[in-house]
Order: sequence, then C-alpha cells, then structure tokens
Amino acid sequence: MNKEMSETLTRVGPGTRMGNLLRRYWVPALMSSEIAEPDGPQVRVKLLGEKLLAFRNSDGQACLISEFCSHRGVSLYFGRNEENGIRCAYHGVKFDGMGHCVDVPSSPQACARMHIKGYPCIERGGIVWTYMGPANEQPAPPELEWCTLPPEHVFVSKRLQYSNWLQAMEGGIDTAHVSYVHRYEVDTDPMHQGVKALDYIKADGNVVFEIEKQPFGLSLFGRRNGEPDSYYWRITQWLFPWFTLIAPFGEHALGGHVWVPIDDENCWAWSINWQPHRPLTQEELDAMRAGQGIHVEYEAPGSFVPKANRDNDYMIDRVAQQEKRSYSGVFGFSAQDYSLQESMGPIQDHEAEQLLPTDKAIVMARRMLQEAALGLQEGHTPPALDASVQRVRPAGVLLPREQDPVEWAREQLADSLDKPVISL
Repeated sequence: MNKEMSETLTRVGPGTRMGNLLRRYWVPALMSSEIAEPDGPQVRVKLLGEKLLAFRNSDGQACLISEFCSHRGVSLYFGRNEENGIRCAYHGVKFDGMGHCVDVPSSPQACARMHIKGYPCIERGGIVWTYMGPANEQPAPPELEWCTLPPEHVFVSKRLQYSNWLQAMEGGIDTAHVSYVHRYEVDTDPMHQGVKALDYIKADGNVVFEIEKQPFGLSLFGRRNGEPDSYYWRITQWLFPWFTLIAPFGEHALGGHVWVPIDDENCWAWSINWQPHRPLTQEELDAMRAGQGIHVEYEAPGSFVPKANRDNDYMIDRVAQQEKRSYSGVFGFSAQDYSLQESMGPIQDHEAEQLLPTDKAIVMARRMLQEAALGLQEGHTPPALDASVQRVRPAGVLLPREQDPVEWAREQLADSLDKPVISL
C-alpha cells in the first residue's frame, strides 16, 4: 500500500474519501443501555471524527445530535434533557432529536438559523445505529443475523482501541494468526474449549487461503490439514465495510465484530456472540460478562477501556510466555489481538510492511474499500447497501480433499440462517 492509498483508507473525518463512504452505511453509535431512560443523562459520542451527543428523548426515541450549541459553542452535555429535546444550560437554547432549534428564549425569531447537526437513529441488537450520510441516500436497516434475533439470544460488548480502524479490522479478517497468538488460550477459554477444530488449528499453522468475492464483501476459506483424506476449512466472512464473522467452534455461540472509527487514530471494537436457535445460557452469559471469549474485562465499570491496556503493557506475563501458557504473554483473545494491533502505532506505516500469501484477503479488502471510496467520489453507488446480503453465516467443516470448498459453500451457506450451524 502506498502513501496515497493509506491516506484514503485511514482518514475518516468529514469530507475525506473514506469518511464519505462510511457515512453511507448505518453506523453503530453506542449501546442502547447507555441511554436507557427517557429524559435520562445524555452521553458524549465521537464517530468518524465528529463530536456528538446521544440521548433518549421523552418519547423513548434514541437521538444523536452535535455536541455543541450553535449560540456560543457550549457543550450540550451540560444541558437539560427534557420535553423531547436538549436545552443548553447557558442561555436556554433548545434542540430536538434531529438538531432542529425549537426555542431561543431571548430571541424566538432566531430559531430558524440556529439548527445543529442531527442524525437519524434506529435500535437493533442492543445497539443504537445512526446514519450520517445524505438524507436521500439512507439505506435499509442492517440485517445481520444477530440484529434480527430476540434479545435473549444475543450478547453485545464494546471496547476502546487505540489504533486506526483499518488495522483493527484487518486483524478480524486475518484467520492465520489463530494458530499462533491464540494457540494456548483456546484450550482454557470456556467459549472455545472442547472442540475438535482446535486440534487442526494448532497442528497446522501453514494456512492456505481461497478468497471469494461476494455481493456482501468477501468469503475467506482457510485450509488446514484435517484427517488423512480431508481438509479442515474455516470459512469466515467480511461484510463490507466493517463487519467480520468468526468461524464457529462446536456448539459454542457464534461470534463477530464491528470495527467503527472514532477518529483517525482510535476506534470502537464491537464484539457480539449469539445463538441462532436458542437463548444464551446463564453459563454463557456469565463467561461473556467476565470478559472471556472475544470480550474483555474493563478497567472500570462503564469505561469501555480494557483492564489490560497500553498503560500497563497489557499485563504481559513473561513467565507464562516461557511456560507456554500464553503465546505472547498476554491473556485474553481480544487483548492478544489489540495489544499487537496497537503496537503498530496509531496508524500503521503501511509502506514499510512486507505482505505474505496469508494476507491475500487483507489485500482484497483494501482494494475493495479503495475502489468504493474513489468510485463514490466519481458518483458510483457503494457496494453492499442492500441489507439483505448481510444474512450470511460463517462455518467450520471437514471436506474431502478433492472437494471445492467454494462450491460447497454456495450450496450449503446460501440462505442458511434457518438451518443448523455448520461447525466442528
């Protein structure tokens, strides 16, 4: 990746190429539970370089507006959430849930010129989503499987990551690293242990990839040696522009991520587990809330900052590393990933990297993002705006060595959401 391409893919503020592209999709903004009560406390939110304010109005609708009052630039975080709007605490100027000014006590005639930004919001999967693009281009709401299930089937968490969104997401696309950095964690983590797939993952680190371009993004077929007459295929999905679906492990809950830019140098890493055909058990929920699996333990309740973070060197344990209890010395799947991704710097020096064959999917995803960003600039419609293409699922399967996994997936994974999960 040259400097120009890196700039295109990593810069997300208003008016940037990638910023304009990402604003054409529904953006996960915050958890519904963060603004649980009508007329409750408002919450600061930063997305795609914009400082915003989220609140639930008197009618129970989630709202997202600019953080700052148009009068003198005061933060509306200190305002009053009342009567379906936020009233600035400085001079009483009031805004509704779309940023329209509805009252200027000292000068009522000024309302028409006092509006601030406001973005439409919907709630799905326990998340408040917002659309930040042109009003006449708003797409249909997201239809990822976990967005459409009953609440008791789904667990959602998020964490703050100190790196550009692209290098974080590329870690979600890269399945080759599982054989290394997660090598020992899979044996003890309650959301992964006890499945046959782990034998194949640990035994064969030389993953061979086949990548299939799809209407939703990319299907990644990672091949490892299975039994003498078969290969083990981990089929993961990248859904344009920022969703990843993890190949399942046995009967454990399915998992996925959303990688959402806060600004150029920080992002939200959303982690989701779900059971398509039954509610999550208390045991599963307890493990997720304790930060196991793809989730994290927080430094403090409500902070969304992981307990293992850059300020404490991710609590690295060199003895555990030497004793082969942790490949990198860091514990926790997410911590193992974000510690390495953050170590690249806030924005990775892409020109210095030397890619390998296992990076094929990352290269293809970068090209798709760049083509879409440049294409939008020229007036072309971005890909995967049709939410129905998101109704896909990952898989893990043993196939005869002569069988084409791409053809198998076309038959078995198409329209598969009402079928059993395919996993080992």
